Amino acid sequence: MNANVGTLDRSLRIAAGLILIALSLGGVIGPWGWLGVLPLATGILRFCPAYPLLGINTCKRRP
Repeated sequence: MNANVGTLDRSLRIAAGLILIALSLGGVIGPWGWLGVLPLATGILRFCPAYPLLGINTCKRRP
């Protein structure tokens, strides 16, 4: 698994994931907020499974 998520992309994914989970825990958006686990995980792992399929790589260092 080579990193394909860059620094800005990673930061935005982690922030969005945490916000969605927090809103779900607060009862604002219901259980759909737990989908925030997906961007959170891809941000932490620095790998998005959809990126290779689409030919995208936002990581500056090449694997």
